Amino acid sequence: MLTQRPKSIVPHPADALVIARVPPAVRDRAAAVRLMVFDIDGTLTDGSLWYHEHGETLKRFNVLDGQGLRLLSAGGVIVAWITARAGPAVTRRAADLGINDVQQGVHHKADALQALMQRHGVSGAEVGYMGDDINDLPAMQLAGFAVSVPAAPPYVAQVAHWITEREGGHGAVRECCDVVLAAQGRLGQLITAGPPTTTPGSSLQ
Repeated sequence: MLTQRPKSIVPHPADALVIARVPPAVRDRAAAVRLMVFDIDGTLTDGSLWYHEHGETLKRFNVLDGQGLRLLSAGGVIVAWITARAGPAVTRRAADLGINDVQQGVHHKADALQALMQRHGVSGAEVGYMGDDINDLPAMQLAGFAVSVPAAPPYVAQVAHWITEREGGHGAVRECCDVVLAAQGRLGQLITAGPPTTTPGSSLQ
């Protein structure tokens, strides 16, 4: 298990580079996160829904985000997904990344988040939630570290403690993962250790 870097030690250059891009208040909130929960559509994807002739929905995921989620898990942060839609694309991507806490077809995300908090024994201050639309608002309001993306409506964005520079589906989740790890002094350790290992049959990113 990676240990948190004592504050008296000079941070790894990667940690310093990432943290320099966010306000101190954001850094402090990110440093407390033990459970990081992500919405899917508009956050892990760009929000597009593609249908083929059989009517099934296709989604486009970003490999940068995939690597970020693997790093976050390797750094000791619990990763979970909560999404209002349900489909095989989400199930497959979660399996590829080794993410087990995946809840699909959820319309009351705050209730699902509270259940996750209870199961993992974490407080609101130790929870991060990243979302982009109205149904994410109650969960964002519960989280000690609420994150959104530039395309989010203003009444959603104003609830967030931090807005990523990248759009959903284009590396926004990777930004979030890097900030959490850097705030905890773990990003540099993980870079030095090399990429996280993967399970047989799954993709690295």
